[in-house]
Amino acid sequence: MKLDIKGIAASPGLAVAQVYVYHSNEYIPAESRIEQPELEVKRLQTAINEVKQELEIIRASTEERLGADKAEIFEGHLMIAEDPDLIDGIIEKIKEDSVNAEFALYEVSKSFIEVLSQMDNEYLRERVADVRDVCNQIMNRLRGVEQQGLSTLTGEYIVISEDLSPSDTAKLNLESVKGFVTEIGGRTSHSAIMARSLGIPAIVGAGKDLRQIKSGEWAILDATEGTLLVNPSPDELANFTEKKSSYDQRQAELAQWVNRRTISADDHHVELAANIGKLEDVQKALDNGAEAIGLFRTEFLYMGRSTLPSEEEQFNSYKYVLEKMQNKPVVIRTLDIGGDKELPYLDLPKESNPFLGQRALRLCLERPDIFRTQLRALLRASRYGNLKIMFPMIAVLSELREAKQLLSEERSKLEAEGVELAEYIEVGMMIEVPAAAISADLFAKEVDFFSIGTNDLIQYTMAADRMNETVSYLYQPCHPSILRLIRMVIEAARKEGKWVGMCGEMAGDETAIPFLLGLGLHEFSMSAGSILRARELIGSLSKKEWDVHTDQAMTLASQDEIQAFVRNHQQGGAIL
Repeated sequence: MKLDIKGIAASPGLAVAQVYVYHSNEYIPAESRIEQPELEVKRLQTAINEVKQELEIIRASTEERLGADKAEIFEGHLMIAEDPDLIDGIIEKIKEDSVNAEFALYEVSKSFIEVLSQMDNEYLRERVADVRDVCNQIMNRLRGVEQQGLSTLTGEYIVISEDLSPSDTAKLNLESVKGFVTEIGGRTSHSAIMARSLGIPAIVGAGKDLRQIKSGEWAILDATEGTLLVNPSPDELANFTEKKSSYDQRQAELAQWVNRRTISADDHHVELAANIGKLEDVQKALDNGAEAIGLFRTEFLYMGRSTLPSEEEQFNSYKYVLEKMQNKPVVIRTLDIGGDKELPYLDLPKESNPFLGQRALRLCLERPDIFRTQLRALLRASRYGNLKIMFPMIAVLSELREAKQLLSEERSKLEAEGVELAEYIEVGMMIEVPAAAISADLFAKEVDFFSIGTNDLIQYTMAADRMNETVSYLYQPCHPSILRLIRMVIEAARKEGKWVGMCGEMAGDETAIPFLLGLGLHEFSMSAGSILRARELIGSLSKKEWDVHTDQAMTLASQDEIQAFVRNHQQGGAIL
């Protein structure tokens, strides 16, 4: 069936490939009494054998493409599929309780995972994710559902899903996944942000029409326009090929901006930086001419696993990024968990409103064991580059002071141990709640820099969830209230001689960039794929002219009026 679906263009790019429908939700089977347990055992063994054959194929192909070390994970998965404690337990459950194989698998694997999770042995605890993955594959075989993990896909696919969690997105096999489309989500959802970081075409918020698509159908993904065309005609495929050629030519034109400084038409320099979440993102940032890392989201070191990362593991990650950037600034944000980013292995209590609950720095101050480990890793890595440490989700001065005190204490301990550290590390904070923006003059006396996190600042200021379709219209980056808060922050920092960056999605918004230049923003941090277009745009703007335009726009009453004002002036039009 032919389908033409429209969604939100989250990450630009074009692709044509077969569709792979991905269901990430856990399947909970119903219990059924069966008359012939031996037939259920046979079904189970058939499913296990099929999974083992598939794992052998994946292991071999991974070893050929990426080397033996990368293939080791699938050797571990094969051992799990043969683990007598697990498999015999499922068979025993089928025979003793006369239940269906799916239910026995679910019950026994759940108990197995719970036991592993409570082990003192870190290696065994880390096997939880592998056990869950293998058991899901066996479950899918029993159900007759073709399902692969996104990290093990082979071939070329456009992934279709209700949603992709940050860890789902982080595990995408970019050699196979040419783009993805989700039923829910907005341009600033984490899956969208990750897609831009990875440079992969993506559409979000495409709606329930996606449920009509089946794996194996062919589709054209136009993530620059936000459209997905399923089962296209030969003429439509020909038009796509022509459009892809033009798109590739435009990308080649932008490449000339890679190795240039970011200066306006009247020679005013600003810094263009990249937001990253994974170590491999650093090379993408450099390939796109990033002058700095404006935001390293460290939470991705903690996600998609079953235990907390060790100090040594974190140290190696931070050291890698700092060395790779060769003394260019690297702003590393301390752990920002909570809200829509959970760590199941922490087993934190459920909150009625987690976005207004114990998240980010609030959680770190409550769990200093976690926070101090990260601070030590950061401090140890500091001598390998130009590190700047940033604390998220601060609302009151006492939170900032407590975080700085813990940082100071860990520095003193490391120095006493004889560990070599950077002589001075800039310490900053995110501005993402209105209380921090309004009190920026107070905070500016106690930090070295601010970074404005517009994604949350807009949500908290407008009291509107960007993911809630009924109120998402209130998510307005260029609303006068948001722009006035941003101006307050920049002016407060300027009075104290401090610099201000922006790491929210607004920093890469081509409508907002002229305005932010006029407000005096020092650093624009965005997805790597947005840097070259931003650099080209800033090179066409006059800072002095936008100083004046910005003052005029500040008198306007709505986002629509402000956006129209900016567009008119970008095109040389008259003031409204």
